[in-house]
Amino acid sequence: MLILGIDPGLATMGWGVIRSEKGRMEAVDYGVVLTPKSETLPVRLALLEEGVKKLFVKFRPDEVALEELFFNSNVTTAINVAQARGVILLTCVKECGRLFEYTPLQIKQALTGYGRADKLQMMSMVKTLLRLEKVPRPDDAADALAVALTHGQSNRMRSVFTIR
Repeated sequence: MLILGIDPGLATMGWGVIRSEKGRMEAVDYGVVLTPKSETLPVRLALLEEGVKKLFVKFRPDEVALEELFFNSNVTTAINVAQARGVILLTCVKECGRLFEYTPLQIKQALTGYGRADKLQMMSMVKTLLRLEKVPRPDDAADALAVALTHGQSNRMRSVFTIR
């Protein structure tokens, strides 16, 4: 199964694709979709939609996992990222339909066993779990791989406990 993980953002949307087969997960590819700050919000949102569509054409993922938003301060940033996330969600559900969401706490617990793990711990676990030579860069791509890994692990556990 191919899983597309997405770390939503307006300026930078991280993405990571993993293959999950019989409990073994491997990175297929990862990167970011960037939108220039010089563009208007509607143009940036259109660029995000286009970027997500290109990922579906290139990888044809079976399922998509997105990180839910968490903000504790800047309302303006939160609104813009929420709008970007809405475009990303809509595009994913139209392209795939199999969409799953995870909170930052769920992602940290799934990868490290600790809900308050820091950025370095998370990136180290992504590198380790995917058997990569180095930590994925930029951070947004590593975060997207973490979301995909979380889904791969929870999906695997769901199959273990499914009554046949």
